[in-house]
Amino acid sequence: MISFLLSLVALVVGYMVYGRVAERVFGPDDRQTPALKQADGIDYIVLPGWRIFMIQFLNIAGTGPIFGAIMGMWFGPAAYLWIVLGCIFGGAVHDYVSGMMSLRHGGQGLPELTGRYLGTSMRRALVVFTMMMMMLVGAFFVYCPAIILSGIWGGKMMWVFIIFAYYVATTMMPVDKVIGRIYPLFALSMLFMVVALGAVLIAKHPVLPEVWDGLGNWGESRLGLKQPLFPALFVTIACGAVSGFHATQSPMMARCMKSERQGRAVFYGAMITEGIVALVWATISSYFFFAEGWRQVCPPEVAEAFTSQGRLSLIQFFDAPTVVNIVCASWLGTLGSVLALLGIVAAPITTGGSSFRSARLILSEALGMEQRSIRNRLVLSLPVFAVGIALLAWQIGNPSGFSTVWQYVAWGTQVMAAVTLWLCTVYLSREHKCYWMTLVPAIFMTLVVADFLFVSPTLLGLPYSLSLAMAAVFTLLIALRFFLCKRKQAKQAGENQ
Repeated sequence: MISFLLSLVALVVGYMVYGRVAERVFGPDDRQTPALKQADGIDYIVLPGWRIFMIQFLNIAGTGPIFGAIMGMWFGPAAYLWIVLGCIFGGAVHDYVSGMMSLRHGGQGLPELTGRYLGTSMRRALVVFTMMMMMLVGAFFVYCPAIILSGIWGGKMMWVFIIFAYYVATTMMPVDKVIGRIYPLFALSMLFMVVALGAVLIAKHPVLPEVWDGLGNWGESRLGLKQPLFPALFVTIACGAVSGFHATQSPMMARCMKSERQGRAVFYGAMITEGIVALVWATISSYFFFAEGWRQVCPPEVAEAFTSQGRLSLIQFFDAPTVVNIVCASWLGTLGSVLALLGIVAAPITTGGSSFRSARLILSEALGMEQRSIRNRLVLSLPVFAVGIALLAWQIGNPSGFSTVWQYVAWGTQVMAAVTLWLCTVYLSREHKCYWMTLVPAIFMTLVVADFLFVSPTLLGLPYSLSLAMAAVFTLLIALRFFLCKRKQAKQAGENQ
């Protein structure tokens, strides 16, 4: 439990100290923002700072910092270090610099920024890649909350239709009409869930595994986990530590800010808040799986069903959504459980809606279509909705198949994180700023995604030692390319003077 409290303090201090360092490196100023310069009443609209923070927090959260943190803690207390260090020095810096780059470049999205600094080929690849990711995320975050909501009231398909209709509204309507009004309410329910569960954790003060008890793969020896800690932990916990998905969401809020000086609170602060969500659920997972917590929180019939079946391990019998339902019901009672579950549901619903909106914006930039006209918004949104409906229908018919696809999405999110961090590094280097702030996490995330590509059974499935060596060589080549390009540009700049 001490590791949890120290981690919580570290995240708050990280925002106050390293957040200011990142802000000083980037150097926000008083120039006119896109919301003022390019105001269109649809996507470029000035919103109050607190609303922007709430929207950004929900846009980036989803179920990642909840389900991902629960599964990430299966590897053991090393998850604490990844959440804290990854969030402060990786994810929050990633979100801040990429968000500020969008703010400084007219609210441009990730593919357009990539094309500006990493070349046209990378831009084209990112357009296709991010569009695919946005539609997969949007479809996935329709059915997931529908299942949870049907457990409270109504049927699954009823909620599927309601949620998708909501997605249509958030994609098509001006940002201040639906997103700007509803998201803050959803954020309050999400924050209630975090605060309530965190308070119960502190009050119970259970004896839990600490970081100094060992950083090895606890899941392998205690839970029957088959995956290696590196790189699997760093892909399992994406939201809450480092996630490239965030770079697709930040431009929406960059188009609503009246001052660059709001950036630290909006981009860096929202990521730290998400890290706290992940920290709370990781600690609950540690209690549930490593401290026999499941015996205290499970209803007698559920505990008896597990002990009598004798075939499945803890992590096979109790998946992440089941843990969420059981813990909320046990710790918060009926009313508190409903409020907490609504907070958990709010995250994927808002993230899914924002994903479809992001897809429209990415397409509009790629095709150069203005978005003031409802006709243009409809032309771009219809194919997005059509693909989303097709993916949703396939998911409903093949629920286990979509879980397999989601493993690729999780890896794809971290690929985007690596690309975004290299993008930020190139930008900071060209601006003669401290590029090491993003270079170090860029190198680390490149090693993670390369190793996962080589070693994961769902991808190439190579032997562990070979995959790690290949990933290290690949990462070294990428880093060398960056320094050679930097040297070449410096030489050209010197010759032009």
